[in-house]
Amino acid sequence: MTIREIAESLNANVCTKNDSLLEKDVEHAFGSDMMSDVLAYADEGSVLLSGLLNPQVIRTAHMLDMPCIVFVRGKLPTPEILMLAEESHIVVLSTPLRMYASCGILYTAGLDR
Repeated sequence: MTIREIAESLNANVCTKNDSLLEKDVEHAFGSDMMSDVLAYADEGSVLLSGLLNPQVIRTAHMLDMPCIVFVRGKLPTPEILMLAEESHIVVLSTPLRMYASCGILYTAGLDR
């Protein structure tokens, strides 16, 4: 599933500017607000879904080569977060859906974990 397809499935807004990254394929998703759990349990290259809105989310995703972060519950990233994401080549999405619904949609679409 491409990041563009993830955005469409979650009715998400693309917050970052680099559209070329939207065609990247992703096989896994991981939802958590605890970055220690992300570091311990997430697969590299996964899409990260989180309601935690701070720069540490970007840094954690970067450490695991995650190409995309989806902020759930309509959370909108700050300019600082977006700048850090763009420097790290990470696509940032924002969906009005809750974490549970977002993970369910992505699981149904074929992403596991």
